[in-house]
Amino acid sequence: MTGKPSVLIIAPHGSYRTMPFIAAAERLGIHALIASEGKHSIVSAYAQGIHVDFQNETAAFTALLQAARVQHIVGVIGTDDATTELAARLAQHLELPHNDPVAVSIARRKDHARTCLAAHQVPVPAFRRLDLSLPIAGQVEDLSYPVVIKPVALSASRGVIRANNTQELFAAIQRVQQLLQNLSDLDLETGRYLLIEQYIHGEEIAVEAMLSRGELHILTIFDKPDLMEGPFFEETYYTTPTRHNAGRQRAITHVVQQACDAYGLREGPVHAECRLNKEGVFILEVAARTIGGLCGRLLRFGTGYSLEELVLAQAMGKPLALNNEQGAAGVLMIPIPKAGMLKRVEGMLEAQRVPYIEDINIQVREGHELVPLPEGASYLGFIFARAPDVQQAERALRDAHAKLQFVIAPIWKLDQGTTTWVA
Repeated sequence: MTGKPSVLIIAPHGSYRTMPFIAAAERLGIHALIASEGKHSIVSAYAQGIHVDFQNETAAFTALLQAARVQHIVGVIGTDDATTELAARLAQHLELPHNDPVAVSIARRKDHARTCLAAHQVPVPAFRRLDLSLPIAGQVEDLSYPVVIKPVALSASRGVIRANNTQELFAAIQRVQQLLQNLSDLDLETGRYLLIEQYIHGEEIAVEAMLSRGELHILTIFDKPDLMEGPFFEETYYTTPTRHNAGRQRAITHVVQQACDAYGLREGPVHAECRLNKEGVFILEVAARTIGGLCGRLLRFGTGYSLEELVLAQAMGKPLALNNEQGAAGVLMIPIPKAGMLKRVEGMLEAQRVPYIEDINIQVREGHELVPLPEGASYLGFIFARAPDVQQAERALRDAHAKLQFVIAPIWKLDQGTTTWVA
C-alpha cells in the first residue's frame, strides 16, 4: 500500500456531483481518487483515476479491490444512485464505515423502498407495482385518483407523471414505457416495473442529513416554495432555513429517521423528499447519497461548509464542527422551458446584478439539445442567492430568472412513419 491517505469517490462519468467533491477535497487538503468510466476524459481527475466499467459490477468491484491493495484508501463514497451500492460493498470489504449494501439497494429501488417502509409502518403514499409484461387493465381497475406514475429506478423526477383519471393513466404509462425502452443502460428488471402511488396533496420539502452509527443529524431542511402538483414534478426553487416551526421540524426528523432505520442505513449522507399536510409527514424518497446538481453549495449557509466537505470529512473519520451562520440562501434549478437546441442565453448581466444573487451557473452549452421533463434528465443550470431572510432570497431568484431569456431553436427530425420532417 502506497501514497497518502485517499478518499475513493466512485462516480459515473459526467455526474453533476463529481466536481463539487473534487473542489471540496482540495479545500480540505484531502486526496480524492476518482473511480469512473472516464479513461479518455479531458478532466484530469477522471483520466488519472481508476477506470472501471459500471455495466459489469463484478469486474468493477475486482478493479477497485486491486486499486485498494496499492492505494491507501481511508474512505469510500458513491456519488450517485448508480454507484452507492458498489461503494457500500467495497467499504464493507475494506472494513471502513459503510452502509449495508442490501440497505442501499432497497433505498434506490422505489418499489422495494415503498414495500419496506410500509412493512415498518413508516408513512408513505398508498402504492402498487405495475408489471409492464402483463396486461395493464386488470392491474389498475380499482385505483382511486389522482395517482402518480414513476419508474422504479430513475431520479430527478424523470418519468414521474400525475394522472387524474383512467385516460390520463394509460397515456402516462405508455409515455413512461417508451422512455424506459429508449434507455440503453437500464436492466430488464428495472425496465419491467412501474410504481403507481396515491397523489399526496400538500407542501414538499427536502432534507439533507448525515448518519453516524445510525443516528440522523439534520444539516438543513429545504422548503420548495412552489407547489408541485403535476402533471410533471420538476424541481425548481429550494430555500433555507425552513419556514416550518420547531414541532413540524421534529416530526420531519422523526419520520426520516424511521425510514433510515427501516432500510438499515447507518452511515453517510442522506437525501430525503417528503410531503407535508394535516395528516402528517409522508416519505417520498430517502436516498443514501447527497442532493443532486450543485445544490450542496447551499449547506455553507447553515454549516460553514459545503455538503461535499462534510461528507468527505466524515468518510475519513474526521467529522467537521459545524458553524451557525445567520441569514438565508436559495437556489433555482433552472427548468428547461421547451424542447429544442439551445442557441444562446440572454440577460445574464442583468440577472447577475439582481441584489443578493451570488452566482448563475449555466450547465448546458450552446448547440446542445434540450429535453424537458418527464423524458429529460438535466437542468439548464443553477441560480444561487444569499440574503438576510428567506423571502428576499426567494424574490432574488425569481427576479433573476425573469431576466434570463433562453433562445431555443426547433430540432427537425424525420418521422419514419410518414417520411416527413417534424419539429
